[in-house]
Amino acid sequence: MWNKIQLLEQHLKMSHYNFKKITCVPTAKDFTDIILSKTQRKTPTVIHRHFKISRIRAFYMRKVKYTQQNFHDRLSAILTEFPKLEDLHPFYADLLNTLYNKDHYKLSLGQLNIARHLIDKVASDYVKLLKYGDSLYRCKQLKISAMGRMATIIKKQGPPLKYLEDVRQHISRLPSIDPNTRTLLLCGCPNAGKSSFINLVTRADVEVQPYAFTTKSLYVGHTDYEYLRWQVIDTPGILDRPFDEMNTIELQAITALAHIRASVIFFLDISETCAVEIEQQMKIFESIRPLFSNKPLIVACNKIDVMTLEDLAEKFPEKREMVAELERDGIPVLEMSTFTQQGVMEVKKEACDLLLAQRVDTKMRTRRADSILNRVHVAMPAPRDWKQRKPCIPESVLKHRQEMQEGHKSKKLERHIEEELMDDYSLDLNKNKDLENDEWKYDKIPHFWNGYNVADFVDPDVVTKLEELKAEEEAREKAGFYDFNIEEESEEVKEVRRLAKKIREKKIINAIKARINTPKGGAAVSRVTKKRERERSVSRLRSEFEELGVDMSDVRGCGFTRTRSTSRSRPPLKKARLDSEGRVRSSSKTPRDQSGVRDSKMANKMKKIGRKAQSQLKRTGHTGEADRRIFNVKPKHLLTGKRGLGTTNKR
Repeated sequence: MWNKIQLLEQHLKMSHYNFKKITCVPTAKDFTDIILSKTQRKTPTVIHRHFKISRIRAFYMRKVKYTQQNFHDRLSAILTEFPKLEDLHPFYADLLNTLYNKDHYKLSLGQLNIARHLIDKVASDYVKLLKYGDSLYRCKQLKISAMGRMATIIKKQGPPLKYLEDVRQHISRLPSIDPNTRTLLLCGCPNAGKSSFINLVTRADVEVQPYAFTTKSLYVGHTDYEYLRWQVIDTPGILDRPFDEMNTIELQAITALAHIRASVIFFLDISETCAVEIEQQMKIFESIRPLFSNKPLIVACNKIDVMTLEDLAEKFPEKREMVAELERDGIPVLEMSTFTQQGVMEVKKEACDLLLAQRVDTKMRTRRADSILNRVHVAMPAPRDWKQRKPCIPESVLKHRQEMQEGHKSKKLERHIEEELMDDYSLDLNKNKDLENDEWKYDKIPHFWNGYNVADFVDPDVVTKLEELKAEEEAREKAGFYDFNIEEESEEVKEVRRLAKKIREKKIINAIKARINTPKGGAAVSRVTKKRERERSVSRLRSEFEELGVDMSDVRGCGFTRTRSTSRSRPPLKKARLDSEGRVRSSSKTPRDQSGVRDSKMANKMKKIGRKAQSQLKRTGHTGEADRRIFNVKPKHLLTGKRGLGTTNKR
């Protein structure tokens, strides 16, 4: 069971390998800079000679081990992300061999694997030496030597790293081909119409030019047939020469033909406009015919817009005989033209049907098919007798059918009207409406009115109710319900109307004045402005109201007059605002720490709670071993006595 699971995982990995996930391979110099920079950033950087020797040894051993681990992880990532040719599908393995030479590929990966082991060995040896280092100077020199040897090993891997980066960039641009799915494989001589065919049946956009070898690599497109997704592969053209003399472009097509289970469409240019004669095209067909074994095969005679098979038989009967030999061998030969698109869909349909039939036949030959067929039972009813009973159709139904057919023949269809009028034709959807009055056909009926759905208010008795409503309104008018005589108003009402009119006019005038006096743009007026004279006063207000006809004789309680008390017994205003503690409330605000607090006792309690909450932060805020500290700000050995030549770097 476990072996089956492993085989299934390997199969999925082979068919759905994604080369675009491989990470970038740095150059040797960048590789070293990245690792050493990371070591400097991620490990401690301060050491002193008066530390314990065990602490000094651990300091430098940590740097060596960290550097070795980073080199090891980076190299392991490169070795695991690049595919192994043994684990790939044979199609991808041969394609990589054709494009990059598998020997060079394996040598490059092997050299990186050796470099990884050498770096591990160097780090292991120097860690052993560091365990017995007797001073800071010796431990530091051992660390420098270990990192130097690791960097030298990586520096020697410059060519393999550059080669693998080139391979990564190229294979990431390869099309994603699934070797096990339903596939149509296009092959033939150069400029035979393969790229034009894939552009027609799929959404691919392959370059098409009138010269040979426009397609230099494999192109993939996808199409649908019988509710299934199909893969269409366009291969470069093949010339009539042995496999040993073929170039890389041609070998890609041979690799696809050899390893992909697909329906093969061989394109034959019978017009010979591709600069390859039919005799040479047939030789190409015969040379790659062994690759077509156990695969559905179709020969598509392209460019029939230039020359058909009938024209070929009249002008060149010997060439037509070559094509006829393929038909006698049982190979379907179909005519098509990618220029006029004649026969393109027929070729696609035939190729798909052949491949589906072969896949069904292959599945039926397996053991699993027998177990499924044993569970399927198709019931076939036994005949009662051998009499033939024809269906009985009543005469009324036949007569009705005949009338319907005659009516359809006599009726003029919209299609016929459109053909007659051409550009003057416009579709009229209202003319066939069945209404009581033909004049109603083009009436515009609103669906909504004042936010309400008109259909909710459709009433069959609406006309009757409307007539009743009109009669009621006429009766009201005759009874004088709507009569109104303005002369019957009293003098009091007229006076109110007159005052209201004046007040409205005054409001309008005040609004206009305010708009005129407002600065342009509505900008705020500066605080430092000239003091304006007082425009409003009690006397002016009184006179304006008297002009409007308001009686201003009795104004007690209106606040028009203000008297100031001169009594000496009344305390000054500021003293009257003192609180119980003798403070002036208007000149002082409540302290922030007492805002929202009931009294001073509660404020003191809140201060204690705040100090207690911050005690934990004060404890954890002290410096510790992880903090950088200067134990001696002025070390004596650096600041006293004569100093000789050398460096002061004590790290």
